[in-house]
Amino acid sequence: MSEPQAAGRELLLAYGVTAELARYAGTHASWTAPGTGVEDLLVSLADEVWKNKRVPELEDPVVSRLAGADDGRPVWEWFMELDEALTAVGEGADRRLAYQMSHPLPRR
Repeated sequence: MSEPQAAGRELLLAYGVTAELARYAGTHASWTAPGTGVEDLLVSLADEVWKNKRVPELEDPVVSRLAGADDGRPVWEWFMELDEALTAVGEGADRRLAYQMSHPLPRR
């Protein structure tokens, strides 16, 4: 876990977030690690797409997991649906990032 990831986890714990949930601050950037669960992939995907960053190496395993949980729909349909949702979320990125940058966290 990198220093920023560890700091994020500690910040969440300090604000009362459970360790079970705070762990995502440490795993959200390591979606290729062995044993990565679907929840880890989704948190990683959310972390990227909220700033309108599209990462095929991350989106592909998410699509595979979605398609694997469903018997019937072809993979390309899952991709198209996910692509539409991620595009919609990403469209507000400039506004969100500007807001975030206007409220910087104090450095320790």
